[in-house]
Amino acid sequence: MNILIIGNVIKDVYLNLDSRNEQFETDQHGTTWLDLAFNASEHHYFSRNPSLGGAAVSLEVLEKLGLDASIYDTTVSFPDDRQSKDTDSTNYRANTYRYILITNGQVSYFVPSKFQTTTFTASDTPYDFIYVDRSANLTESSIQELESYLENHPKTKLVLYLHTGRIADYASILSRTDLVFTEKHHSTTSFSEKSSAPRLRLDPYKTIYLSDQAITYAELSVPISINRVDILTHLSAYSIAAATILGSFILGYSIEDSLKMAKINTENSRLDSVLSLEELQRLSSEPINSNSLSLIAASLVLHPKGILAADESGGSIHKKFDQLNIPDTYDNRRDYRNIFFTTKDLEKYVNGVILFDETARQFADNGQNFVEYLTARRIIPGIKVDQGLEKFADSLPTNYDSKTPANPDETWTKGLDHLSTRLKEYYQMGLRFAKWRAAFEIRLDDNGEIITPTDTAIKVNCQILAEYAKICQSNQIVPIVEPEVVYDGNYSIDQNAEITGKILDQLFKSLRDANVDLCACILKCNMVLAGKQFNIASTPQEVGQTTAKVLKEHVPDTLAGIVFLSGGQTTEQATNNLAAIIQNGPFPWPVTFSFARALQDPALYAWKGDNKNTEKARQAFLDRLIANSEVL
Repeated sequence: MNILIIGNVIKDVYLNLDSRNEQFETDQHGTTWLDLAFNASEHHYFSRNPSLGGAAVSLEVLEKLGLDASIYDTTVSFPDDRQSKDTDSTNYRANTYRYILITNGQVSYFVPSKFQTTTFTASDTPYDFIYVDRSANLTESSIQELESYLENHPKTKLVLYLHTGRIADYASILSRTDLVFTEKHHSTTSFSEKSSAPRLRLDPYKTIYLSDQAITYAELSVPISINRVDILTHLSAYSIAAATILGSFILGYSIEDSLKMAKINTENSRLDSVLSLEELQRLSSEPINSNSLSLIAASLVLHPKGILAADESGGSIHKKFDQLNIPDTYDNRRDYRNIFFTTKDLEKYVNGVILFDETARQFADNGQNFVEYLTARRIIPGIKVDQGLEKFADSLPTNYDSKTPANPDETWTKGLDHLSTRLKEYYQMGLRFAKWRAAFEIRLDDNGEIITPTDTAIKVNCQILAEYAKICQSNQIVPIVEPEVVYDGNYSIDQNAEITGKILDQLFKSLRDANVDLCACILKCNMVLAGKQFNIASTPQEVGQTTAKVLKEHVPDTLAGIVFLSGGQTTEQATNNLAAIIQNGPFPWPVTFSFARALQDPALYAWKGDNKNTEKARQAFLDRLIANSEVL
């Protein structure tokens, strides 16, 4: 991976002054400055620490991550022992000097009145990435040269650190960028530097905002701390954060892991060095706190994307294949799953993928494990961990209350035994969230009154869901809890609303009792509609209004998000109902989709077990992804 950095190398000279203050003055803004006419025999600095900033910092970050990077027309090298290097060496060719004066814990800067310009001349050298650094001050002609280079090298990805004051200058290349960094305190979603300048908008899913307090991507915000005298200056701190995110993306880390590594690098780097990849990996592998789990949960429900459920158990996928006379073999199962994971632009429509245990151990066409393959595309891999349904007539869970028995034909979900051990393995494999399903069937008596689910079955299953969620969070895994009201049946939409509301009330009581952090927990929920055998089908308008009402009345605002299952609906029915639910917002939490059959069935029928139809199947799958993304 070949990366070219365009920017200025800045020489920072830190003077740590003694505490006497008679040679300082305060201006009208309350800023303290050193009187440059002071007598050096009366006022001293007791520490002088030269360092390099700007593009040199970005270079060092990328090199410490093990990437092949260079600065355009500048030779910069970093010996292992930073303390021993001679920063006055002409090898560094620092073309901008800045003096940083530190006294009484306060920092002042002396910088040139006119910043050094940055030149760039297009060449035939192929680069995988070009990164226009924060320190860059490109001339108009250099921007034109860069535009020319990009036209001749369409595969080169462009990453731009954007100054809002130069937005009009960069208009010609802004649409060509793959990633943009800018600073939150002076950034909005659109810019117009001059009345005559075109109004430009930043794509929120290509833009990362940096500030003294946080790194922000779309709806994600990771707090950072850079207000320390001993750290590199704010210019360098922003450079560290941006270059770390860029390098992490190139290495295949997910969005939330990249932001976390940027936070760690920014908070732990010193004047003499940034962190190595090994140090970042070690610090990143330390136990994740609730804020980090919340970040992963938030990443899973970002709009306009959803979650692909590809977690069919052996029995479920056998039924799918049997319908089309597809042999249920290991290779066919791998080929089928490979269709979805290798679909072009999958990362534009999917935040995460739920896998089955077998799937998590299979490989993509390029030889990568599916988990690693998805992670490299910045898609979060997850895992189904429940072990299926058991009838109360056949066995009883440990939390069963025999005084108020459930209906023998009702079910509870197995899998809590040894769950923690399994989750530890899954975490090491790179999986970052899990899913657990409980199923509730609405059955009616001859008078149309509800017989099931009973209060006991609801309570038992919700307590199991809560215990599962707590075990997940203790193992650094985000839980998705799925209490599904099964679509089959002849119940009305009002009866579905009644039962769904009752289940949600019990579920969130159980989650609170188990001390589950709702900010790091996602609900996978059925849409509220009449059963498949009911004599009047629910319209999208009815589904949207009723579902929105139930959720707003029964789901706490602190929940990370809600994803809907399709639950046996047709592909168009699920999409139309999802659109109607979204139209009945806004909601206090993100709402999106987590479909299986509603996304997969068109691809399955196009594929039919014949790999000659793989591209046709991918297109059918992509069409459904786009349709559902558009309604968000």
